[in-house]
Amino acid sequence: MAAQPARERPASAVLLSIGQVLARLTPEFPGLSASKLRFLEVQGIVTPSRTEAGYRKFSQADVERLRLALTLQRDHFLPHSVIRDYLEALDAGRDPAAPAAVSLPASIVAPPRRYRRAELLAAAGAAPQLLNDAVSTGLLAASETYGEDAVALLRAMVALDRHGIEPRHLRAVKQSAEREASLIESALSSLLRRTDAASRARASELAPELARRLEEVRAGFVKAAIGRMVG
Repeated sequence: MAAQPARERPASAVLLSIGQVLARLTPEFPGLSASKLRFLEVQGIVTPSRTEAGYRKFSQADVERLRLALTLQRDHFLPHSVIRDYLEALDAGRDPAAPAAVSLPASIVAPPRRYRRAELLAAAGAAPQLLNDAVSTGLLAASETYGEDAVALLRAMVALDRHGIEPRHLRAVKQSAEREASLIESALSSLLRRTDAASRARASELAPELARRLEEVRAGFVKAAIGRMVG
């Protein structure tokens, strides 16, 4: 079932938060999360409207579109690009043939990549000592393997190191990030104390939004400080 484009939604339509969408869909798709919904938006599968504060709001048509996309992915192992093309054809009023299922069983779908130390260094373009310093200063946890987040973090450290900003200089940045996370946890404490799925989903929706607002504040402070420095 195709969803109405956002521009055609009637003004009186009932709109749902991410938490409410999760409450409706997680019984059918237990692995669904707020981050998964945001990823589907990035992939062009669904385009929720936004409030003035930036919160996502989903129509009933959006929910049905998500249900169809998630079903195609779960039952037929289809990539997002194929699902998106199929939905766009439905949106255009065409009657496309149902996309063919991928023949690979779910049991052999590749898991997220993990990097051993040498692979991590190669992927990030880092010297061994930089990784050692990142681990010794607590910026990265020592591990047998690392995920994509570690690659991105180490790659950023490589770029900073070229300008003389070493891992030891970044400890204050990590501590500041941890204080921000604690601030967000405190702000969401009433939701986090609850055990129902809707409350947990609402917390998952709000946490990144609060983090984004804090990042905007911090970026503003840094920009002002740089302005005074170079001005």
